[in-house]
Amino acid sequence: MKICIYGASSNRLEPRYYEDARRFGTLLAEGGHSLIFGGGAGGLMGACAEGASGAEIIGVAPRFFDEPGILYPGCTRMIYTETMRERKAIMEEEAEAFVVLPGGIGTFEEFFETLTLKQLGRHDKPIALLNTLGCYDAMQELLRRSAETGFMSANCLKLYALCDSPAAALDYVENADRLTGGISRLEDYAK
Repeated sequence: MKICIYGASSNRLEPRYYEDARRFGTLLAEGGHSLIFGGGAGGLMGACAEGASGAEIIGVAPRFFDEPGILYPGCTRMIYTETMRERKAIMEEEAEAFVVLPGGIGTFEEFFETLTLKQLGRHDKPIALLNTLGCYDAMQELLRRSAETGFMSANCLKLYALCDSPAAALDYVENADRLTGGISRLEDYAK
């Protein structure tokens, strides 16, 4: 399975974030999966790629990132794009599942676009949030509150999983039902 990860590029986080990202990469490789990611050498992206050593590692990055020390040198294949939008489109198209590592606004944007496309029935690929140190607890509460107040269907909360460990995230994407939504706000979705 080709698993796309989104995650922080920061090198200034608590060590546990890097440990979990690296562990997820190791488990991915041990499971015989391929990694698709934004190609970054640093942060959680780089830690995950390091952990996935031995697996197929596909980086996708805009050409303007091709500067010394920015891109992960151990990629099996690097796909260059002209824009960030093109980068996301290729990652979404190539992936069979998504794991969202802790991250900032770029990671949030990637998660929400992937979730929105799933809610609209544009794909049925599993999405897992790796909730290291509770980093996504507040976002989960925001989404729950959005559903409670009618801004989104409560069924949208069933289109991804909040996972507390790298093993749980991998298990979810390997075994998740292929659920999808539709343009009718998932009103008829039954699971």
